[in-house]
Amino acid sequence: MASKKAIVLFSGGLDSTTVLAKALSENYDVTALTIDYKQRHMYELEASRKILVKYPDVKHIIFKIDLAKIGGSALTDEKINVPLTESTGIPPTYVPARNIIFLSIACSYAEKLDINNIFIGVNSIDYSGYPDCRPEFIESFQKMVNLGTKYGVEQKGIKIHTPLIRMSKSEIIKYGTALNVDYSMTVSCYSLNSIGQACGVCDACRFRKKGFLEANIDDPTIYKKN
Repeated sequence: MASKKAIVLFSGGLDSTTVLAKALSENYDVTALTIDYKQRHMYELEASRKILVKYPDVKHIIFKIDLAKIGGSALTDEKINVPLTESTGIPPTYVPARNIIFLSIACSYAEKLDINNIFIGVNSIDYSGYPDCRPEFIESFQKMVNLGTKYGVEQKGIKIHTPLIRMSKSEIIKYGTALNVDYSMTVSCYSLNSIGQACGVCDACRFRKKGFLEANIDDPTIYKKN
């Protein structure tokens, strides 16, 4: 039996599934937290459910929040196109304050459920330049949440784990493969269709393709036929 507990922010993507496997390999009693934020690529919610069938001991929470009301991102606003070429600076797929919101929700559940470990699959190497994926953001958020919560002040405090933050995509894929992650079930694309086929050209698809190629592992992703 696991003697320690963790919340894993879990989207059904390549990175978060690797982090899930990582936490389980370290004998955490895991609660997977999936955020339904009215993202345009809604199939990732279905992917998260399907993946967790393989991990029957993992508890699953799906938390609904409507970030489309805020918009300002190609992932939540249909008027903003997902870029098909590499962007300069922070790309249109950045969702305003998304990881601040997601981690805040995770911390709220952590307080309620008496869990002091949160895992998140942020990465500062092969990513799109999002400011909320950097080590200094995570360090600052962890300090803030332990100053501003009852659990942080009176209990053990909350530790945010980012095992992938300094790994390349190929390193992540190799690591997850060693943990028996089935990447054919994961999704990464920002323009997924209703049956989970990837576009093959967005930032997320490009990093995923490059990762499998450099890892010398067959890419099991199902791409749309042009």
